[in-house]
Amino acid sequence: MYQERPSRIPGAVLWSRSADERRGRTTRVLPDGCMDLIWLGDAGLVVAGPDTQAHVVPGPAGAYVGLRFAPGWGPAVFGIPASELRDRREPLAVVDGAPDARALAERIAEAPDRAAVLEAFAARRLRGGSPDPVAAAVVRRLRGGVGVAELARDLGLSDRQLHRRSVAAFGYGPKVLARVLRLRRALDLAYAGNPFADVAAVAGYADQAHLSREVRALAGLSLSELVGV
Repeated sequence: MYQERPSRIPGAVLWSRSADERRGRTTRVLPDGCMDLIWLGDAGLVVAGPDTQAHVVPGPAGAYVGLRFAPGWGPAVFGIPASELRDRREPLAVVDGAPDARALAERIAEAPDRAAVLEAFAARRLRGGSPDPVAAAVVRRLRGGVGVAELARDLGLSDRQLHRRSVAAFGYGPKVLARVLRLRRALDLAYAGNPFADVAAVAGYADQAHLSREVRALAGLSLSELVGV
């Protein structure tokens, strides 16, 4: 069973997944432009970087807890560009050399609210830095359908500068980020029961065939398979 709740860290989400004993069950994690700090029980703490395609976690799943940061916030917590963790899962101690990673994992295991311990750790790390101030504007404008060239012009950046800062903040350039954000918008619409033709139009795809190609490319399944229809 999966549950989530808002974090006191802006834009972040605390989540938990209880053990699933159904053998062979897998979890498909879809690209969202985010980075996560995840406690995996005896396996300790890992950092999940931004994905460019679906990441399939084999079952049976254990009881996990995590903190998902808003796009662009992960580098401020972990101290490295998001691109260094693109499509990767790495132990926290490897990512930033955190000497207290093992002790933190032990505290989480003993805590009544495990996700809150993750949150407190991240909040302490954020006191020493903050996300690239351009990141929030990039996400907001891309979600609004603004093109990359117009976005760069509005932000007073060259295309190359925008690409470099996006890669550091999100793990990939603005064009890929726009595709990922559009996918999430399309999935929200589809899960709400909207016809796929309407999903394509509202989410900004050229047509339903374009929607189908993009969903398959990023999620690895058809839209019908993802929403169970």
